[in-house]
Amino acid sequence: MLALSTLYGAYAADTMPSPSSSATSDSTSDVLSAFNKDQGKPSDIVSISDKKKRLIMFSMGVPLLIFILLTAALGIAMGMYGKPVYVPHMICAGFSVTLAIAHAVVGIVWFYPF
Repeated sequence: MLALSTLYGAYAADTMPSPSSSATSDSTSDVLSAFNKDQGKPSDIVSISDKKKRLIMFSMGVPLLIFILLTAALGIAMGMYGKPVYVPHMICAGFSVTLAIAHAVVGIVWFYPF
């Protein structure tokens, strides 16, 4: 059964019409020229000054640190003292993880090559 389907696939590939080479090369050059058109122009992300980038990273880092401390404090209150603060603890943990991921991605994108 498998051998028959393989033979049918090979026969179908032989009978399919091939596109003309000039039409293919024209469409390929159009696509490549569209990609190469604006390479000299820097994007808006690159044109942000380092001072502003550091200010943005700092303004993301301060709430991140606050949420980490709140998460730890609520976890200690819940674990050691038996306070019913599970939902606020998980909300703070979610904000901490979200800000940590965003902070890491922005830091890698902006400052990886140093």
